Amino acid sequence: MKLQISGSSIELVQGDITRQATDAIVNAANASLAGGGGVDGAIHRAGGPAIMRETRAKHPDGCATGQAVITSGGNLPARHVIHAVGPRYGDGRRGEPALLASAYRRSLEVAAENACRSVAFPSLSTGAYGYPIDEAARVALAAVIDFLRQHAAIELVRFVLFDETAYAAFRRAAAELLPDGWGCKWSHPSCR
Repeated sequence: MKLQISGSSIELVQGDITRQATDAIVNAANASLAGGGGVDGAIHRAGGPAIMRETRAKHPDGCATGQAVITSGGNLPARHVIHAVGPRYGDGRRGEPALLASAYRRSLEVAAENACRSVAFPSLSTGAYGYPIDEAARVALAAVIDFLRQHAAIELVRFVLFDETAYAAFRRAAAELLPDGWGCKWSHPSCR
């Protein structure tokens, strides 16, 4: 599934983010940048120890929630890893949407600052951090669409969604945010 926004493309795919040959992939990192499970663990396993060494050397104080930092991609097909820290979900009224949007926006800003033209994202904060996937998908897509409408530096943003549940949630959010732009109506079975 692909959409054009101001000369840039947004893609939704189901797959493995560690196999993306984009300029950068985004890691769902924790604030200490100490590695972990889920997407974070998969990226560090696939990319090798060079990513963690560089993270510790360049960012010894970690990264605040809603922010992002960059390292090389180690053994990954991507040249860079952007480590973004999304919020832990409480009740949705403690600034979580703004912090999640900021993590996506800062990732794109960091990508642009480092001449990355293509970026692959996982669904930030929806694993161990407990952000409801339907809410997170709307925040993620809205933040990326807004960024692309204002900046031409990024040519491709690909959401690499691990399973059918996440993929379906992002399709529903896309249909809600841009009902005519995706060629996908609510009556279509894959958008329900």
